[in-house]
Amino acid sequence: MRANRSSGFAIVLIVLGGLILLGKLTPLLGSLFGLLFAVALIGLGYYGIRRGNAFFGWIVLLFGIISLMNKLAWLIVPAIGIGLIVFGIYSLNGRRRGY
Repeated sequence: MRANRSSGFAIVLIVLGGLILLGKLTPLLGSLFGLLFAVALIGLGYYGIRRGNAFFGWIVLLFGIISLMNKLAWLIVPAIGIGLIVFGIYSLNGRRRGY
């Protein structure tokens, strides 16, 4: 191995290691980086689909969507519960009007 090789891979490893440490050391930044990573995956998947590499683009896009849904489950699940309650109330009120 030559010592003067391109250091791109080393920089990527350093950045990833820093992101992992930030995610583990601070709970707020860890959540924020988790959301940013999921959004970045969705963006990269969309970009891959638009550039013509549809197979890998769809895989990355679906992985990003699943990851984002996992991160936002604390918001999605109560919204579904509220929606079910409202739908049930409207269904009960609709039966009383019957002609």
